Amino acid sequence: MGMSSGASGGPMGEINVTPLVDVMLVLLIIFMVTAPMMNAGVDIDLPRVDAPSTSTPPGKQFVLSIDKDLNYFIDQGESHVKLTQSEILEKLPTIAKQHEGEAVFLRADGTVPYSEVAFLLAVAKKAGIPRVGLVFEPGVVEETP
Repeated sequence: MGMSSGASGGPMGEINVTPLVDVMLVLLIIFMVTAPMMNAGVDIDLPRVDAPSTSTPPGKQFVLSIDKDLNYFIDQGESHVKLTQSEILEKLPTIAKQHEGEAVFLRADGTVPYSEVAFLLAVAKKAGIPRVGLVFEPGVVEETP
């Protein structure tokens, strides 16, 4: 019969585990890829931690700022220009062309609504600014009640 091995003529007593290992490795890879995606809809409060400061030379930074009264500012080195929302929409693409390829830093007061920060991020992206960095004070931020 087809189940004989060698000269003894008896049935083969070994189990081939190679297909089992192959299936287990494929399942492991599938679970490793899909497990992080299962937490996508969970509401969490992100932690605030210490982070090192950047080493950009002072005076060479292009900064967009929002103060607590929702006033917008464009800081280019030593000049600070106060603008309205509509003026930012008009002037930022021109300013972005002057600073082509440079990163823009976004400074926002802690009390500013997230929608205003998102607005500035969207305007910067639309103006063609390749990279936007968020600026914060070093150290652990205390929780607000």
